Amino acid sequence: MKKAVFPGSFDPITLGHIDIIKRGLPLFDEIVIAIGINAKKNYMFSVEERKRFIQNAFFAEEKITVETYTGLTVDYCKSIDADFILRGLRNPADFDFEKAIAQTNRKLSGIETVFLLTSAETSFISSSIVRDILRNGGDASSLLPDSVSNSIKEN
Repeated sequence: MKKAVFPGSFDPITLGHIDIIKRGLPLFDEIVIAIGINAKKNYMFSVEERKRFIQNAFFAEEKITVETYTGLTVDYCKSIDADFILRGLRNPADFDFEKAIAQTNRKLSGIETVFLLTSAETSFISSSIVRDILRNGGDASSLLPDSVSNSIKEN
C-alpha cells in the first residue's frame, strides 16, 4: 500500500492545498493530511477548526484521513508506516527550500518526497496571503474551499 503524508499547518487550507491533494489521490492508496502542531507558532485558526475545514472539504473521499502531529515529519511518517511525503511547489523559491528538506528526510529516514507543481490557477495562493486578507477584513473566498469560506462567513 502506498501511503503519503501531506504535512502542513493549513492555517487555513487553501485551494492550492486542495489542488495538490486532489492531484495526489491517483498516485497513492491513502493520503494522510497531517496538521503539524508547533507550540511556538500563533495560528489564526485553532487546530480543531483547521481539522474540521479539511474534513469537511474531503468528507466524501475515502482515501483521505486527517490527523495532527508534533515533532519531525519523518518520525510521524514512520509511526504510521508512510513511505512518502507529498509536497506542492509554487515557485523556484519553494523548490530550493523543499529540496533541502526532502534530501535531509531521505538521508535520515529513507522516506521519499513526491513534488507536484501547483496548477497555474492556484500557484499564487498561500495561507499567509489569505490570513493577511482576512485580518484586514478582505474577502478571500475565491482562494479558499467552501468548507473554510462558509465557516468564516458564519462567524
